[in-house]
Amino acid sequence: MIKLTLSTKDSRFFSVLYDRYAPYVYNKCFSFVDTKEEAQDLTHDIFIKVYLSLKTFKNESKFSTWLYSITYNFCVNFISKKKIKYNLDIDQLGHIQDEGEENGTEEDFDILQINYAKLQEILRMLDVQDRIILLMKYQDDLSIKEISELLKIGVSAVKMRLQRSKQKVMKKYKSL
Repeated sequence: MIKLTLSTKDSRFFSVLYDRYAPYVYNKCFSFVDTKEEAQDLTHDIFIKVYLSLKTFKNESKFSTWLYSITYNFCVNFISKKKIKYNLDIDQLGHIQDEGEENGTEEDFDILQINYAKLQEILRMLDVQDRIILLMKYQDDLSIKEISELLKIGVSAVKMRLQRSKQKVMKKYKSL
């Protein structure tokens, strides 16, 4: 593990970070936008922000978690600026049944049975909020607790958003 006690002015150190994490950041950015060019631009902008913010990293979490949080927030802000609207009204969340994470649902099984190309097409049709929470859970294999911490929302809100997003995927899949 790289110790992050070096000066942010050390370009060789930053170069190592960029080489190691740029593909990861690019893939996250590409899950938010529709073109490779936009994803590349976002990646570069994020690394500028990371460079300027490195001194704020406190080694309290893994560097990759800190970088993921910056990437996610930067992309959400970018999408918001493009005036793509999505509902963040947590107050309207209904009652959530607290089941263990390890217990998969019928939607989990159904989603995993969808052809990859078809699933990619469906994900592109979803709102950014729905798409990213599904990618966090199934592509990045983050736990409900980790998603909760990254999004700064409650565990029950994450469960409800995941459930609703999975239902939207299955509805779109059945309509195709």
